[in-house]
Amino acid sequence: MTGAVRTARRRDAALAGLVAVGAGLGSGELVAAFVAPSGGPITDVGSLAVDLAPAWAKDAAIALFGTADKLALIVGIALVLVLLAAAAGVLEAIRPPIGTLLVVAAGAAGVVATATRAQFSPLDLAPPFVSALVAVLLLRRLVRLAARAAPAVPAAPAVPASDGETADAEASALPTGPDRRRFLAWAAGSAALGVLAGIGGWTLRAGARVASAARDAIRLPAPATPAPAIPAGAAFDVDGLTPLITPNEDFYRIDTALQVPIIDPADWQLRVHGLVDRDVTLGWDELLALPLEEHAVTLACVSNEVGGSLIGNATWLGYPIAALLDRVGVSADADMVLSRSIDGFTAGTPLEVLRDGRAALLAIGMNGEPLPAEHGFPVRLVVPGLYGYVSATKWVTELEVTRFDRARAYWTDRGWSERGPVKLSSRIDVPREPVAAGTVVVAGVAWYQHVGVERVEVRVDGGAWQEAELASAISDDTWVQWRWAWDASPGSHELQVRAVGSDGTVQTAERRPPAPDGATGLDRRTVEVR
Repeated sequence: MTGAVRTARRRDAALAGLVAVGAGLGSGELVAAFVAPSGGPITDVGSLAVDLAPAWAKDAAIALFGTADKLALIVGIALVLVLLAAAAGVLEAIRPPIGTLLVVAAGAAGVVATATRAQFSPLDLAPPFVSALVAVLLLRRLVRLAARAAPAVPAAPAVPASDGETADAEASALPTGPDRRRFLAWAAGSAALGVLAGIGGWTLRAGARVASAARDAIRLPAPATPAPAIPAGAAFDVDGLTPLITPNEDFYRIDTALQVPIIDPADWQLRVHGLVDRDVTLGWDELLALPLEEHAVTLACVSNEVGGSLIGNATWLGYPIAALLDRVGVSADADMVLSRSIDGFTAGTPLEVLRDGRAALLAIGMNGEPLPAEHGFPVRLVVPGLYGYVSATKWVTELEVTRFDRARAYWTDRGWSERGPVKLSSRIDVPREPVAAGTVVVAGVAWYQHVGVERVEVRVDGGAWQEAELASAISDDTWVQWRWAWDASPGSHELQVRAVGSDGTVQTAERRPPAPDGATGLDRRTVEVR
């Protein structure tokens, strides 16, 4: 068989595999929109990949892609599927039924991924089953059509031919007749139906997620305890400086959910149980009727690198977790509360932190509106002073009062520390670009939740530390802005910043990565002065 003929046959077989698998996935997504809107073949496999991935892989993904880590994972899965589909087509053409078995194995992986999801029901198996069935049937049909359309091997010439004559002979052997057109028509039609089915499925589920009538209809009750007024002088007017309150749409999002859970508040319940005097189940209407409190609280992700952006400050509305724990009666033997999300994520929070008077909330509101779906609607936890991986459970449905030596949470099972107190940190926000010589404003934010920041200091080129001007803090549970007037001379200069806590702690200069309990070190920035 000549090279051109072999290439043509394998090209058509690979195309058959791509079309078959793509149409199967599209069909599965469409079915999921009706029977399992909280899942789907791709997101279920992606969620299983997230759960099975080692901690270092997740850390690397967040470090490389930040809040786009989920998109990067979906793109990676799609690339793997493209390679698998093309390989399945070629193998089915040259070594049947290996290609079919490969697709069946991938379908089985989808079934396993779906069956291991939190809140699994047998009906959820329909999308991966339909995906695999459609892919197998189309693969076999398209590969047969491709074989009929395949060119015959040209007979060897009686006399040696020139290179040009050989190329002409090979080109004339390539398929162009009715069998070829039938194969291409089937491939094009199957691809179009798969794309339309996939778009339809995603559109239907996206509409359910984004245009939630239940969320839109919610009018948050007035807090029994409103947030204290933001003090005068809490925000500096400096271009490029991070806003004091982070808008909802700009608030960082790091979690394990590839697809935002869809929860009707009317169906939401929170079960509180474990080492308690009495189990309590709390519904949405009952939660809204409780005396709610409003507090400004800064949340930070443990994956935040020194100088990173995985931190935000918002005004939260919710019910004090301490009051809820008093209601159930906590055993003296307990030292941890294990919170569980509807998607299966868990976080272990030290019990004493939830009862020491800080604004630890079962939150329903964020910056004056119901929680955005991406940030935990209808209910999440907000706990000042702890990294989110041990405290900030979104879409929360369960609180189990237990002990650290009896239960382990999602991230502690993956090598992160159990308790996760936020470390004293500071960041330089401006300047970001080359500046003119003279007086230059250097500014940023500093945080030490539930302790407070006493002062911030800046130095240039490793010189003496100079005290910056500190804005008025909303509270010890929020970050604080700072600024410093720098008499900048021409050249390249390195700025560094450090914070000093209200307890006398000085921010360490030792550089450590986020794992296992948060990054340390001093933020630094090189600035060109002209």
